Amino acid sequence: MERKATDIFSEWAEIGKDAGMETNHARAVDKMLFHLVNSRTSPFSFIDAGCGNGWVVRKIRKHDLCENAIGVDGAVEMIRKAKKIDEHGDYFHSDLMEWIPDQKVDFVHSMEVIYYFKQPEKLIFHIIKNWLRSGGVIIMGMDYYDENLKCHSWPTDLNTCMKLLSKNAWVDLFNDCGLTKVNAFQTNASYDFPGTLVLTGIKR
Repeated sequence: MERKATDIFSEWAEIGKDAGMETNHARAVDKMLFHLVNSRTSPFSFIDAGCGNGWVVRKIRKHDLCENAIGVDGAVEMIRKAKKIDEHGDYFHSDLMEWIPDQKVDFVHSMEVIYYFKQPEKLIFHIIKNWLRSGGVIIMGMDYYDENLKCHSWPTDLNTCMKLLSKNAWVDLFNDCGLTKVNAFQTNASYDFPGTLVLTGIKR
């Protein structure tokens, strides 16, 4: 029987593998956050979808213009750890498809999350409708995509569902969801890794 990704990540939090996730993804996330805030001149609000132990929330909250940063994750142990590390932070345990923030935000970020959804377009529609302000930006990073051949075994390795799409298919999906100025780029490539795929789009 296939396992829920949230159960896997809860186990990882309990055995300390969340620290490795931060280490492995920090460079790509730094590029993603720079892409979001580099030209920003006014205060912004931020949600990390699938926040894990909250490390991205804590990182972006240090930015001078960040007025609010929230993390939400479906893995209960990840949120428990986030609150233990940062007891005054805003972290919510919830299915991403069911959670709605009290106020819409300027930026929604996620790293290594969207492909765990069998119908990722439903999550994107949900975020556009319920999370993002008009003109708000969504940015998503992933190492699991068709052009990264070494990742193709991951669903079998972890015994969980993952949605494998190509770079162009992800761009098409973002466009089909109604986002504008959709952009895709790869970062931190190496000789045997085509890089983290990063997709961005703006809510009309």
